[in-house]
Amino acid sequence: MPAPSLQEHSLALVEEGFHTLPERYLGAPKGFDVTYHVRLGDLGHTFEVRCTEHTARVRKGVTARPADVVIGTDARTWLRLRAGELSAVEAFRDRSLYARGELDNAVRFESLFQLADGRDPLMLVRDVPLSNGLHVSTLSTGEGPDVLLIHGLGAAKSSFFDCAALLARDGYRVHALDLPGFGGSSKPPTAPYSAPWFAEAVRGVMDALEIETAHIVGNSMGGRVALEIGLRWPERVRSIAALCPAVAFIKRDFHPLVRLLRPELGLLPHKLRRGMVERQLWSMFCDPDALDPSVADVVVDEFQRHYASAGARVAFYASARNIYLDRPFGRGGFYPRLAELQPPALFVWGTHDKLIPAGFRHRVAEALPGAEQVVLEGCGHVPQVERPEQTVGMLRRLFMQTEALGTRRFARAA
Repeated sequence: MPAPSLQEHSLALVEEGFHTLPERYLGAPKGFDVTYHVRLGDLGHTFEVRCTEHTARVRKGVTARPADVVIGTDARTWLRLRAGELSAVEAFRDRSLYARGELDNAVRFESLFQLADGRDPLMLVRDVPLSNGLHVSTLSTGEGPDVLLIHGLGAAKSSFFDCAALLARDGYRVHALDLPGFGGSSKPPTAPYSAPWFAEAVRGVMDALEIETAHIVGNSMGGRVALEIGLRWPERVRSIAALCPAVAFIKRDFHPLVRLLRPELGLLPHKLRRGMVERQLWSMFCDPDALDPSVADVVVDEFQRHYASAGARVAFYASARNIYLDRPFGRGGFYPRLAELQPPALFVWGTHDKLIPAGFRHRVAEALPGAEQVVLEGCGHVPQVERPEQTVGMLRRLFMQTEALGTRRFARAA
């Protein structure tokens, strides 16, 4: 009898792994009912996994039931995922895994099952409840000092997947959040969607996850939220990294007009053309080759899926309006407040950022001369996507310097 081929051996291992999924199922949130199609391209087989609140059903091949999420990979990557040798965000970063459908449910798949040896999954996606009745969708991975990653306007936690994978490898416990109004989090239509309100939500996540202190990293609007947290609760912040932060505009020529615009207009049903969303996405990069076109498709799909919700549209407009109307000076102005920032801070800017030009660093330096400022040549608005290794290198250095001090360095005396 001839020995089985390598492909037959791989298929047998894969089938055994799928066969044991139901007994390793950890359960899902109430009302969860998602059908996954897992396509193993090198083997030419697709497995269907239907997950509900309490059960997981697996079959080789697919039924007539349409897939909510399609996950594509190869047998070796799939077996490594099941063995806990790498996480889904690492596989996504290495481009050995792709997903179609609702991204939150795609990345949640790994967190639904124990590993084959009974260990907890390497990555956990959960809806963290807040005291005000809202929930924040959070991805956590890794072990070590806590790091919070906060996305920008119109984005979601997926914009930090590369950084999350790299930081987890470096020995940090990383939490990538969807701010309320975005991604898989609650989208209340009457919320203010201001920096202080977002900061309260992030602090609520920290309380719920029992995170006493954390390094906080934010991009664009998320950078502004990170700074707000540092200003309000410095004792909870080890360090702040603000990546192209949406700091207060000095020249606000359209201030009266923007003030008249009402976020409630987002309640009216409408769509944004796909081409418009794609152009806006690509405009945030200096080097278009830095963004994988397949990843760009996922980002655009995800934005349009969420933008179809009235709550998401209101959140988008209200957040954009608050960014523009953020008062730079005077009583309660951003820059006088920034001068009081206590935790050590790193500001990163891109020379080709069309949304938040690198020239803003001069105003930040005037208010906070003790903060470190880095300008990345040939980089756009999302350095964590365009330059993930370089960005994580700077974060690692900031975190290590802060940890080495044993206590927080303050920009000014408290």
